[in-house]
This record gives sequence, C-alpha cells and structure tokens, in this order.
Amino acid sequence: MNALSARSQVATAHRVVVKIGSSSLTGPDGHLSVPALQALVDVIAARHAAGGQVVLVTSGAIAAGIGPLGLSARPRDLATAQAAASVGQGLLVARYAQAFAGYGIRVGQVLLTAEDTIRRGHYRNAQRSLERLLDLGIVPVVNENDAVATDEIRFGDNDRLAALVSHLVRADAMVLLTDVDGLYDGPPSRPGTQRIREVRSALDLEGIEVTGRGSSIGTGGMLTKLESVRIATGSGIPVVLTKAAHAEGALAGREVGTWFAVTGKRTTRRRLWLAHAARTRGRLELDEGAVTAVLGGRASLLPAGVVGVTGDFDAGDPVELVAPDGRVIARGLVAFDSSDIPGLLGRSTHELRDRLGEGYDREIVHRDDLVLVGRRRKAS
Repeated sequence: MNALSARSQVATAHRVVVKIGSSSLTGPDGHLSVPALQALVDVIAARHAAGGQVVLVTSGAIAAGIGPLGLSARPRDLATAQAAASVGQGLLVARYAQAFAGYGIRVGQVLLTAEDTIRRGHYRNAQRSLERLLDLGIVPVVNENDAVATDEIRFGDNDRLAALVSHLVRADAMVLLTDVDGLYDGPPSRPGTQRIREVRSALDLEGIEVTGRGSSIGTGGMLTKLESVRIATGSGIPVVLTKAAHAEGALAGREVGTWFAVTGKRTTRRRLWLAHAARTRGRLELDEGAVTAVLGGRASLLPAGVVGVTGDFDAGDPVELVAPDGRVIARGLVAFDSSDIPGLLGRSTHELRDRLGEGYDREIVHRDDLVLVGRRRKAS
C-alpha cells in the first residue's frame, strides 16, 4: 500500500479520535485562544456533517484556568494545578459547546482518571457512555479529570489517554494535533533536520533523536506521543501526527505530518486494558524455559516455570511476568493468591495434583488471560 492510499484510511474512516494539546489551544500569553479552538471545531463540524463520528480528546483545562486565577504560568504544585483545572474545565467545555452550537451540534463532557481504565468495571462504563453519546449524534469532549487526579493515578498526558480512548470506542483512525508539523529525525529547530513522512514499523524510528519535554503550557512531549502511537498502531489503529493548523488536511487524507501505519491486529478491549491500563499488583519471576513458552504466544504459564513471586495480590489480579534478566515480557491475570504461589513454584501440575489435590493442578496464568507487552531489556 503506497502512502497516498494508506492515508486515505483517515479520509474514509467512519469514527476518528482527534487529540489536541494545550500548546495548540493557547496564545503567547498562555491563555485559552478562542480562535484556535474555533478553527478546530470548524474542521470537526465539517467531518460530522459528512456523516463521520469524532471523539475529541482535549487538553487545555489547566491552561484555561491560568488567566482567571491570575497566574503567570502553569502551576507546578499539584493543588494549584487542580484548582486551575477546576476553574478552567468549565470555561473550556463552555467554549466548545458554544462553538459547536453554531453548527447545531451538541457536545458531551467526559472526564476520566486513570482509575477509569485501571478498574475494569470503570473501563466498561466509560466505553458504554462514549458509545451512547456517539449513537446520539453527540461529539464527546474527553479530558483527564485533572481536578481530582493525583500524581499516582493520573495518565500523565492526554496523548496516552487518546490511544486508550481510540481502542475503547473502536476508532478507525487517530489524529494527534500538536505544535509541530510531524515527527522529525532530530530537534525541529536544528538546521538540516527533516520531517519523517511515514513510519511503517519500529525499525523506521531507529536513530531518531526525540526530546522528552513538551511546551511550557502542556505536559507532554514527543516521547509521550510516540508511546500513544505505539499503543494505537499496535491495536490496529493508524495514526497521523501533525500540527493543529493541518487538522483539515490530516482528516482529508492529505500528505501532512507523519503517518504511522498499523503494526498489530485489533485486540479485545479486555486485552488492551490488561496491556496498557491495568495497574499490576505483583510480579512473577520466570525461568528461561517459561519465557520461551510465553513469548511463543500459545502457552499458559505453569507453576513449573515460576521461580519467584513478589507483591500482595488476590486471584484475578493483574501481575507482571518477568524474565531472569529483569525484562517485563507480559502481563496476566493470576489464578492464585500471592500467599498460595510459593508452595507451587517449580512443581509440575501432576506433582501438585498428587500433593495438594484437584484445583492446584492448573495454570498460574492462562494464555487467554495473558498479553505480551515488550521484549526490551530492563534499563540500567
């Protein structure tokens, strides 16, 4: 598939998630820019009028609260940031509601915290709410609930949230709008750097110099955007990364920004939750034989392949599966309480049946409850 036909996937996509960052919605003074917001609404409204469905993941609540609170810059302490978000979120959604109303479109505010994806029940509730809003012809306006989120449970940036929402609503494509016109092979300000027009696989990113910090207004940088891209494309969702001024071109399938091709197949919402959203409660340390079996993709984790356990968890909780060299290779839903596992380690299912009876001669993690999450070595 050539680049032009690949990008047509966005132009023909029925359901698209569009994410815009704070830096693209604020002016030089750090205040919310109504013209910038209106320009985005104009583009989304045109897509809506053509019969498409759009979920808008928007940053900007804290930025919108900076001016009303008389602050000179984005707050650094959590309490003030939460206060700014509380003030700014109402202003932000009111501006969106007013702008969309000019096209006869209603919006629905959806505020999420990490708990809404960490806890499976919350995750399903969020999915049902978003689906119903779309069925009713409403544009969901999604943001992290910064007013109550803490450092321990927050997403950290709306880029990752956008990828999880894209999978949640089974989006056909995702568009990330930022303050640069794509991914570059080095810092965009450095002379001679060039925009990368298409990324087919992780190999295309080798040697690319990426900085971690975004603007002074936003919290994300290119690293968080690439993590978002990895989650989305690995789940069967193509992505375009470009600047907000090119939003119309991105949705029309024109060659703007950087196109990221799909790298994996669509998976179940449950597996995505387990891979990217679930908070793990402990670790199972595997021997090399178990690592090979798990990475093969068809084997359950048996007690004989586990050499250690850490953490305090109950049966059914998410845990990490760790190789001898420290790599986290998978996540899974464990079938036993942490207190039961030490007595099972290294023993075959036949031995466990003879020694402990029926019910213990089974997998610690069944293959249907297991997802691979990476093969990178542990950072030193």
